[in-house]
Amino acid sequence: EVQLVESGGGLVQPGGSLRLSCAASGFTFSLYVMRWFRQAPGKEREFVAGISQHSTKTNYTDSVKGRFTISRDNAKKTVDLQMNNLKPEDTAVYYCQVFNSFGQGTRVTVSS
Repeated sequence: EVQLVESGGGLVQPGGSLRLSCAASGFTFSLYVMRWFRQAPGKEREFVAGISQHSTKTNYTDSVKGRFTISRDNAKKTVDLQMNNLKPEDTAVYYCQVFNSFGQGTRVTVSS
């Protein structure tokens, strides 16, 4: 059974940083592209970032390019999202994704 457990969310002021982490189990982690999504209040879930199986390729939605960095550790079966220069519009629940499975999410609130 695929399990994805996100952590690292919280309340941060605009311009601040957070690092999210997703611990995966139940599948061969190194064989799959991993992605982060987010869902802001009243909005649909949207793609944030993705990383290939051996970290050779990453991609980001335009609104986070230059501020967010996705990384993975295949030995630890984790995928992280480093978020810098956070903005109020980054406020959302952030989800880790593989196949059609999402974790329970971790809430990020950017507010002064």
